Amino acid sequence: MRSFLRSILKAILKFLARATLRKHHPFVVGVTGSVGKTSTKLAILTVLKSSGSVRASGGNLNNEFGLPLAVLGDYEFPGGFVFWLGVVTKGFFNLFLRNHYPRTLILEYGADRPGDLDYLLSIVKPDVAVVTAIGETPVHIEFYGRPEDVAKEKSKLVSAIGQDGWVVLNSDDPAVAAMRDSTKAKVITFGADLVSDVRIAAFENRSEFGKPIGISFKLESGGSFVPVKIEGVFGKAQAYAAAAAAAVGLARGMNLVKISEMLALYRGLKGRTRLIEGVRGSYIIDDTYNASPAATLSALEILRTIAAPRKIAVLGDMAELGSYTIAAHENIGRIVAEAADVFVTVGARMRLAAEAAKTRIHRGNVFSFDTAEEAALEVQKILKPKDIILVKGSQSMRMEKIVLEIMSEPERAQEVLVRQYGKWLKD
Repeated sequence: MRSFLRSILKAILKFLARATLRKHHPFVVGVTGSVGKTSTKLAILTVLKSSGSVRASGGNLNNEFGLPLAVLGDYEFPGGFVFWLGVVTKGFFNLFLRNHYPRTLILEYGADRPGDLDYLLSIVKPDVAVVTAIGETPVHIEFYGRPEDVAKEKSKLVSAIGQDGWVVLNSDDPAVAAMRDSTKAKVITFGADLVSDVRIAAFENRSEFGKPIGISFKLESGGSFVPVKIEGVFGKAQAYAAAAAAAVGLARGMNLVKISEMLALYRGLKGRTRLIEGVRGSYIIDDTYNASPAATLSALEILRTIAAPRKIAVLGDMAELGSYTIAAHENIGRIVAEAADVFVTVGARMRLAAEAAKTRIHRGNVFSFDTAEEAALEVQKILKPKDIILVKGSQSMRMEKIVLEIMSEPERAQEVLVRQYGKWLKD
């Protein structure tokens, strides 16, 4: 019965979403990739806000229920039966009686399993497709045979764009760059590569007087460049999100100076390399939203390059890696010593990383725990002034519980941490 009701709801949401789009005809920007989708979506929203009425899908509403929900209204996350009843009722009401709708819609296209994008594209084909990154070991790869299969699924968004549309591709990711051959649309690339149409240069994770500040870099395009400074977030992944957003802005006719001004307003998302002040004068880089091998390596690179008296990496299991699980975790363990003085692991899989790290970090500085709750209390005990603590792990590891324990203002959890609602707080 539950499966039957879900299928009925799915069909109703698809009908309402398609009917709403036919009525209002918004310009649609679609974002996909294995990592960086949501940050890129927010950066695009920030840039395009200057050009009129624009809305982006909330949270990670990117599946067969989330994407139509994002089309129907400004929702952050789904709920229970009463919630969905309200969505359907409001959807029909708005379809016949309401005329206001955003001129531009920014949607996230997720693909956990083969065929997911086919269904999402049957709801709405975007005018601009943005592909962030695939990586050597993509997230959700356990549902595919090979990394190439993940790239093939994501490339469906690119193939769906007509010749009058735009495709925005990460030129530094070979699997993404190769998608140029899948489209007849106009292509604009972004990345640090010299051939990128929108190029990231002089990137820096900034800190002053022992306190992390944010990032700075230059964006170069068409022989011109502009400086960009973004506060409160870290990592080159944020610069890539900004560069992708700049590419979309250029495709929409904006100039580079205006794009730079808008990007200065970007503050990133909860749980994506955001700065939070910790207890005892420490600083937390909160990257607890989720984790893949590529994203974890990127987070460790932040820790490696930012200045601090002592650096602590607190990493939880990376889920949904299938046959890549052992190799991916052991690789993290070998690399973590280049970034951290102290290594704390959470979960059975990340214990593999701990063992690999013990050949490079003093055994007394490597700690392993089964759960985030257990780790949180111990991490708090070892903190010192001006320590920088990176906290990251897959969603299922609930690493935000560690941040909650060590942040200096836990009363702000609802405002700054991920998963502070509904079932997550009950779990």
